[in-house]
Amino acid sequence: MPNSRTFLNDNFLIAMPTLKTPSFKQAVMYICEHNETGAMGLIINHPSSMFVSELFMSMRINAHASLLNAQPILWGGPLEKERGFIIHRPGPQQWQASLQLSDDIMVTSSRDILEAMAVNEGPAAPLIVLGYAGWEKGQLEQEIVDNCWLHIPAEAHIMFEAPFEQRWHAAIAALGLNENHILAMYTGHA
Repeated sequence: MPNSRTFLNDNFLIAMPTLKTPSFKQAVMYICEHNETGAMGLIINHPSSMFVSELFMSMRINAHASLLNAQPILWGGPLEKERGFIIHRPGPQQWQASLQLSDDIMVTSSRDILEAMAVNEGPAAPLIVLGYAGWEKGQLEQEIVDNCWLHIPAEAHIMFEAPFEQRWHAAIAALGLNENHILAMYTGHA
């Protein structure tokens, strides 16, 4: 059984070209939980076709003046696509269902944060994610061995400041690599 030093909590998984699932192409996944029973993560760079205003409307939250209305909701993964998560930086506010995953990153899943965001009183630059990815015991470790994912410690500036379409490249750059290096690694393992 792995010890806690081998778990990838608060890490990014960076999809390699060997990952054949189209929905994970160039995905950057934030690992929220990884332990001896499996792992759970949220894709942070795949915007869906749904906008925050639509989420507010579907939840009957009045948000006519929200600064977030035009922000796309992220597709977090193939499991429980209607389950929502807000990834944000810690702040002075307390929410009903929050988990601080690092000094710079929290995940909240309660309605109260959405109600605050609807009136521009929520956290700055939140990511709203629907769905998640999950792995059974040993599955993620095997995918890493199979050259499907690279991993690095999560960097809040990539998550919250880099545009969605640049997050994969930014995560690769944080490894000291670029897309050509990744393609060469892929070709070397084909």
